[in-house]
Amino acid sequence: MFIYIVFLAVCVLLIAALWRVFAKAGQPGWAAIIPIYNAYILIKIAGRPGWWLLLYLIPLVNVVIAVMVTIEVAKAFGKGVGFALGMIFLGFIFYPILGFGSAVYRAQPPPVA
Repeated sequence: MFIYIVFLAVCVLLIAALWRVFAKAGQPGWAAIIPIYNAYILIKIAGRPGWWLLLYLIPLVNVVIAVMVTIEVAKAFGKGVGFALGMIFLGFIFYPILGFGSAVYRAQPPPVA
């Protein structure tokens, strides 16, 4: 029973942190609780085109795209690749730091095709 309570607490913390990250980036915070839409919003925060969402459907490619999007999200908030690796491997620690910390979103121009 204790494991379930801890799991639920971590889930609530991650939802709240992602909500704050979205709000800092000028996106609707409620998008953090919509499964596919939140990936689309993260892609937009990363400054990548929306069609990248389709790349999440391709096995193994989705892992590479998720890493690339996470690195770009970290950069959009003025953080480096080390912080992005923390977001990938210890997301339950680094997403709250990003959401509740002093990081400020810096909009990136769209990439040149």
